[in-house]
Amino acid sequence: MARVFSGIQPTGELHIGNLLGAVQNWVRLQSEYDATFCIVDLHAITGAFYDAAQHRQRTLDMAIGILASGVDPERATLFVQSHVAAHSELMWLLNAVAPLGELERMTQFKDKSAALESIPAGLLNYPILMAADILLYRADKVPVGDDQVQHLELSRELARRWNAAYGGGATVLLEPEPLLTKARRIMGLDGESKMSKSKGNTINILDSPEVIWEKLRPAKTDPARKRRTDPGTPEICNIYDYHKHFSPPETVEMVAHNCRTAAWGCLDCKRVLADNMVAVLAPIRERAAELTGTPGRVEEILAAGAATARERAAETMTVIHERMGFLPAR
Repeated sequence: MARVFSGIQPTGELHIGNLLGAVQNWVRLQSEYDATFCIVDLHAITGAFYDAAQHRQRTLDMAIGILASGVDPERATLFVQSHVAAHSELMWLLNAVAPLGELERMTQFKDKSAALESIPAGLLNYPILMAADILLYRADKVPVGDDQVQHLELSRELARRWNAAYGGGATVLLEPEPLLTKARRIMGLDGESKMSKSKGNTINILDSPEVIWEKLRPAKTDPARKRRTDPGTPEICNIYDYHKHFSPPETVEMVAHNCRTAAWGCLDCKRVLADNMVAVLAPIRERAAELTGTPGRVEEILAAGAATARERAAETMTVIHERMGFLPAR
């Protein structure tokens, strides 16, 4: 069975952008691959959203959301990145072959560093840690969107460079293949940027029905519909896009028709969406309540996942140490 690896930063409770953009895909992949999923808490420290006081709880909340959404620890390995020290070690060893020019050309580095007066080295080296995450488990496939292909290609380049320098003619580190996923760039409630906690434009998967409605009511819609009688264009409306993920096909068709003909107002449209969204998320909320109602259960799952991950990582690191000439530990 081919192995797939994917990671997600611990930003706390999952929002519907996380669910639709990544975690739903994980649930599908765990039935098709030897799946390894990681909460990449080491990556998080380079982001603007990082807060040491909340980091532990956000990591735990993310794990609860992933499990409640359907990732099954009996079918997939789920663990926290910092619980496997080999991630950091392999990152350092890959620094020996990582080309500085390639790191500086990373699109995300250029975008994020442009707004900073002082650029931390961790922001530059972020893709090396990402490569270490993947190469450590000899992953065959990595699910990525179009915006992540550049980082995966660097992982492939680092594998080639390390194999050429230390592999002795053998392919020790595998070059992971991209598993291109259908782009699901979920826009936030403001309709202007990607759904993100740092933007304050999210609907969380564990929000109550009342909170979901409170968030949807003022959400941005088609700007052409200034009055209820104004016809709209559903294709440019964020609410219509949400309907496509949470409402039955016949409802989506009705929404489009009623918007174009001004048969109902935006609040009518949002009310139907809220009801359907609540119905879809209800089983996730129930599973999350079961997990949180069993003290220590989530930590046990993460510990078991980390134990499995450490065993697999140790196999890779043993070969790497040998090839790079390190004195074996006793």
